[in-house]
Amino acid sequence: MKKSYKLQDLDCANCAAKMECDIAKLDGVEEARVNFMTQKLTLRADVEDFDALVEQAQKICSKYEPDCVIIR
Repeated sequence: MKKSYKLQDLDCANCAAKMECDIAKLDGVEEARVNFMTQKLTLRADVEDFDALVEQAQKICSKYEPDCVIIR
């Protein structure tokens, strides 16, 4: 399953790259893309609970950008 989410308050391209790398390492994630220019997170994953995966991704985003929020 592939889903895209808007990222609010993503201010750093370097942080976006770090987020993408860490999110891609989560269990069940087949592909993760964080596009700084469009402020978008795209996830492709084979998991039953996609919401739990997004919550884990949110924690990673907050680690690098405390004000960054994934809009569902």
